[in-house]
Amino acid sequence: MESPPLTIRNLTSVSLELKRLERFEPPQSPTSSGSGSGLANITNVTRSFTSLLGNATSPTSAKLAENAQSFSHEDVSHRIDPFKTLKTGIPTSAKGASETLRLIFESSGEKQRLDIPTPSGASTTLVPLTPNPRILLTAIYLAQYSHLTLFSSANLGCWMMFLKDETPLSALSIPGTHNSPTCHRALPSVRCQAVGVREQLDNGVRFLDIRVQPEHPEDPTKDGLVLVHGVFPISLTGNKYFRDLVKEVSAFLESNPSETVILSVKREGPGNHTDAQLSRKLRDHYAGDVHHWFTAPHIPTLAEARKKIVLLRRFALEDGLKEEWNGRGWCVDAEHWAYNTPNDTCHSGHVAVQDFCEVLETENIDKKIKYSEEHLERAACCVCPLPSQQADTHELPPVQPLYLNFLSASNFWKVGCWPEKIAAKLNPAIVDFLCRRHNELEGVGGPDGGQGRKDGDGSTGIVVCDWVGHNGDWDLVRCIVGMNAKLELRERQGGA
Repeated sequence: MESPPLTIRNLTSVSLELKRLERFEPPQSPTSSGSGSGLANITNVTRSFTSLLGNATSPTSAKLAENAQSFSHEDVSHRIDPFKTLKTGIPTSAKGASETLRLIFESSGEKQRLDIPTPSGASTTLVPLTPNPRILLTAIYLAQYSHLTLFSSANLGCWMMFLKDETPLSALSIPGTHNSPTCHRALPSVRCQAVGVREQLDNGVRFLDIRVQPEHPEDPTKDGLVLVHGVFPISLTGNKYFRDLVKEVSAFLESNPSETVILSVKREGPGNHTDAQLSRKLRDHYAGDVHHWFTAPHIPTLAEARKKIVLLRRFALEDGLKEEWNGRGWCVDAEHWAYNTPNDTCHSGHVAVQDFCEVLETENIDKKIKYSEEHLERAACCVCPLPSQQADTHELPPVQPLYLNFLSASNFWKVGCWPEKIAAKLNPAIVDFLCRRHNELEGVGGPDGGQGRKDGDGSTGIVVCDWVGHNGDWDLVRCIVGMNAKLELRERQGGA
């Protein structure tokens, strides 16, 4: 079946122009690709979904660059403005599906090169043809749609440095992990992550979901908090402790002072203990230092949060802590939301949540994907008020809630619904959605053809993932971080 013409989506903050096309015979012999190319190769199709902005992005084909000669070349001029999608009408193949199409892009006089399809189906950093380019582009090519998405590469260790201090955390696109420290050998459905917390932070994650069990609940002088998932410990080789996790997070923030980490803490585990006991232990032994923890009962700006842990509480407060901050309470309040909800808002108004978690059968994974996409669009429609827009008023505009979007779900009793199995289907689907349809207003795959939608900042909110970083695949995390580009552009321009 003939592939559709090339579509290009520019999700960077700069205008791009496609300047030249070149077509090459495949660098490998025709027999090496055989009938496994295209849609028949399900593995490559799946990998292409999850190949956005990978941690070790692959260059364009070195073998092609060294040995092949183009059989066709053409100078063109296709301009793609920031956050726009262009149907180019360009066929992706002239002689057959195994050929390579080379694209030369230019921005502000700087040129970069991309070969599609990419050699491994992985995300690709474009090859700069100008020394020391001001912006380095990264791409994902979805072959089954002939759809190319271009992003700005981000330094994931300090991506928040490019956003202004006045930005509230609720305006950002923030990658998160569910049951973040559960990367150890554990019971089925207990393990939700492939790598440890420090590696997550180094690769862009800024929201950690933590469940703890007070070790000596009746003794307020004891600080022991065991990391758990439900009633189970997170490791079969011995207890892991909250204290060590906090040290890891603090060390990361010391090395990356432009950043902040949101720590969501919930009480779980067996035994008799209460939220009040947990809240007191946290206050007295961990989060009492306002120079390293943000515990005010409102959503902070980056200026308030940089180099600090922001404590988001999923527990009730001891009575004494309700008097903190001049009687307004303690911490960002996410104490309660409806169980298994596709969309709910905490009574505090601080958090709006999608947490449909009971995927009892594999058929329900599609329902989970639908709810996740809908919550992404709720976040995308929001517009962050900028300081320049507040100059003529003495009243601060209301801050939007943190849109908390859990991609996690499981069923302990069904292997096909364990966290890693669901993530293998859900994560690629969300990457595909973000590439082709998230905040798309012009009908190229957009919800309802883009009709009746508010043109927002395109934020994702906080997207809480399972099994990111598996085999070095940080595509979903990088995709989420890349969605901050529209807000960054508005902040640089100082207006809507």
